[in-house]
Amino acid sequence: MRLTLPLSLLALSLLTLASCNRTTKKQIAVIPMGRSHVYWVSAHAGALKAAQEENVDIIWNGPATESDYSGQLQIVENMINRHVDALTLAPIDRKALANAVDRAGSAGIPVIIWDSPVDSQNFVAQIATDNYAAGQLGAERMGTILHGKGRIAEVACQPGSASTMAREQGFEDKIKQSYPDIRIVDKRYGMADVARSMTVAENMLTAFPDLDAMFGSNESSTVGAARAIAGSKSKVKLVGFDSSPALIDGLNDGVIDSLVTQNPFDMGYKTVKTAVAKLNGGTVERIQSLPAVVVTKDNLEDPAIHARLFPDLSRYLK
Repeated sequence: MRLTLPLSLLALSLLTLASCNRTTKKQIAVIPMGRSHVYWVSAHAGALKAAQEENVDIIWNGPATESDYSGQLQIVENMINRHVDALTLAPIDRKALANAVDRAGSAGIPVIIWDSPVDSQNFVAQIATDNYAAGQLGAERMGTILHGKGRIAEVACQPGSASTMAREQGFEDKIKQSYPDIRIVDKRYGMADVARSMTVAENMLTAFPDLDAMFGSNESSTVGAARAIAGSKSKVKLVGFDSSPALIDGLNDGVIDSLVTQNPFDMGYKTVKTAVAKLNGGTVERIQSLPAVVVTKDNLEDPAIHARLFPDLSRYLK
């Protein structure tokens, strides 16, 4: 004789089985501006460290390049549709991503903004370098190495990127306020691309043969400017931003005078930690500003600087 379960009991059994198979870990989307630069790789490792400590899953996904805001927008929309528990975003463009942040907030998904601001108030926390102050640090270093006098040019990142625009503004304001004999003779955008940054730097070196120095406002801008200066065998000094193996090599070789550095590993770590704290019902600090540090060849081996520049990425990016 064959025994059968009533339909109600069968349905209950299937529901129980499905519940047992479903992961109980919180899912946190971590969306960078891009994937190609070392900066984002370091932030990924920091996010993974926090995820391990908090026993949560992160879904790391970003566009291939830092200019693809439409691709980033699609990733955000996909995460909203997946109903992730929290969404963290480094917006490529502060205006273009604002509506997506609003939609996530309306869907009940807490949003953490990191690295760069967005034109929306529907976030629970913002974690970023104080980019305006960091730009001023670059200007102070420029004033020191030029002894307060000279002609300089900027290899800027791209319009609409709030973080780089803030550091460019901080740099320009400080030069104007504190170094009246330093003149910014040109500013061109590399559009977050090394090859294009190199081209605009080469063009400015040709247009202004008496140039004394350059400022690069992000990793790609600085790498491009360094390659242009090295290729032309120019004696133009370079103050750059961010760090990567190529930039550290440039610092050691003397092509780059100094780098204003952030701490992307710590930023990725704090971003996930803040998201978890919010999900656990805690109170989180809404605006969290992280300091930048000027790195030169002279302080490169300082333990604190070394830890900032060379976190153990392989420990987390397996």
